[in-house]
Amino acid sequence: MAKKLKDYYDLECAKLLAGKIHQYCPEFDQKGFVQTLEKTLPGKEFFARQDVFADAFENYLVNNYVENIKIFTDLLGPELTEAKGMFIHGWWLWPIGRYIERHGVKDFDLSMAFIYELTKRFTGEFAIRPLIAQRPKKALQIMLKWSKDDSVHVRRLASEGVRIRLPWAKKSLVALNEFELYKRILAQLKSAPEKFIQKSVGNNLNDLMKEQPEKAREIIDEWQKDSPTKETLWIIKHGLRNQKG
Repeated sequence: MAKKLKDYYDLECAKLLAGKIHQYCPEFDQKGFVQTLEKTLPGKEFFARQDVFADAFENYLVNNYVENIKIFTDLLGPELTEAKGMFIHGWWLWPIGRYIERHGVKDFDLSMAFIYELTKRFTGEFAIRPLIAQRPKKALQIMLKWSKDDSVHVRRLASEGVRIRLPWAKKSLVALNEFELYKRILAQLKSAPEKFIQKSVGNNLNDLMKEQPEKAREIIDEWQKDSPTKETLWIIKHGLRNQKG
């Protein structure tokens, strides 16, 4: 029987994270951290487990967001070098992303910088949503720069993070409220060679088509007039996959 996603975030994951934190924060009570999770994880579903981990971070790390981000940055490990492996190699980072999702608005700039680094190893698509809600224009200006980054994972986040209907996340209307910036981000990625990114951009168009189809058509019409590449045509097709006719 295949292992369920929730089952990766178990006692062994607690021990793994505790050991990594203790390496960079010797005063961290890794025994207490693990014992707490041993008591609270059983019977929890996936997102409830992420919250249990985040609760434990709050209880056992120092009450200083800047210091905690320093610890988390130190333990991230090597960057992914290709457009895969985020769940194979970086799966254990999800609880850290959940902690950032909860507390990131305490320091916008620091949190955006950390999410940039996190995304090179895993994904920051959930952690970044509260920051986008807090300062939408500034967040999208940063993500426009990310859309040109050397890391394929950072470029993907520039698209995935601004989706209106990102699965498992609260609906976001930043795409509508900051439409010109949003358009520029997608345009920067419309000929991305990586299917990993193409799917994300196409999903953006699909989300937009459900919310305000005229805006999705505006983007598609502009792209179709500009000698679209085969990658752009695939993205458009993917974005229109739920349309009839």
